[in-house]
Formats: sequence, structure tokens, C-alpha cells
Amino acid sequence: MSFDRDAALEKAMLAFWEGGYETTSISDLTTAMGVTAPSIYAAFGDKKRLFLEALRRYAGDPGALEASLAGTPTAREAVLGIMENAARLYTGEATPPGCLLASAAATGSKSAADVREAAAHERHVIRSIVVRRIEQDIEQGFLPQTTQSEVLADLALAVTQGMSVLARDGADRDTLLAVAHASMTGWPKSEDWGPTS
Repeated sequence: MSFDRDAALEKAMLAFWEGGYETTSISDLTTAMGVTAPSIYAAFGDKKRLFLEALRRYAGDPGALEASLAGTPTAREAVLGIMENAARLYTGEATPPGCLLASAAATGSKSAADVREAAAHERHVIRSIVVRRIEQDIEQGFLPQTTQSEVLADLALAVTQGMSVLARDGADRDTLLAVAHASMTGWPKSEDWGPTS
């Protein structure tokens, strides 16, 4: 191959992020990536395999996310950090608005079922990491034993995906950050019950 595969994958990711899986054609991809269709097929296989690889690139390394959350003082701060980062990502000047995982979820045809499943898998991985981080705080006494870790994780993911829709509709970064902060009122407040020592 006579092109930079990594750079080409980055451009493909941005093209899919902008247009979604189904509406982004091979022609769109050749234009965005600056390569020919045969080069795309030779380097990545078909369009679906290219998308799945771009999706993994977008989602990032789960181990890195888990390590980052583990290094944050509390689960609440960790989750707020995820949402604040999402607000910045969804409104970046050099990237399309919204979330690639959310646009993949909107894929409707039966032939793209594995695309939806791949996006759902990435979301489930993130959810599991967030649930474990919340449960760590419960075990350490930073959250009450009655805390529903899965509900809090689902709340965070639902808000984050909703922020993607808002960004697609033109909401600015300050609006998304305000939504992220408002959603944290659903978390137990330590002053209401007091952490154990």
C-alpha cells in the first residue's frame, strides 16, 4: 500500500462520524481518505469492516478508560469527567457534531445489524467499566450501600447519548456541559448520609 493506513483510517472515521454508516458511500470514503476504492478494499476489506475498525478507533482502549476512572478520586467525579469530555468531543471544531456510536445505533437496515451490535457492544463495555467504578465507591464507603450502580451508569450513558442528539441539533458546548452537570443531581449526596471512615 502506498498510503498511510492509520491516517486513512482516521479520515474514514470522521467520514462515518459525519454521515453515519449507511449513508456514507464508498465514493464518499475515497474522497475523504484520498485513496482509490481498490486501495480501500485491499487495506480494509469491505465498507463494513472499515466501519467496524473505525468504530473501534473511535471508542478507544477500554483498559485506558478503566485506568483513568480508577485514578479519579470518586465515581461521581469520574462519571462527570466522562460527560464533560463528551461535551467537548461532540462540539469539537475539527470533528463532526455528536457521537459516532450514537449515529451507528441509528442504522436501520437488516444488513447492518452487525454494525448496530458492534456499537452496542462498545457501549456495554463502557457501561461495565462505569458500573465497576461506582461499585468500588460503594465498597469503600463513598456511596451508600443502597446505591444502584447500574441505574447510575445507565443514567450517565443515557444523558451522554442525549447530549449527542443535542449536539447534532446545534447545541453548543456550554449547553451540553450544563446538561452534564444537571444530570449529576441524580447521584446520592455524601452530606445526606456521610461517608464511612
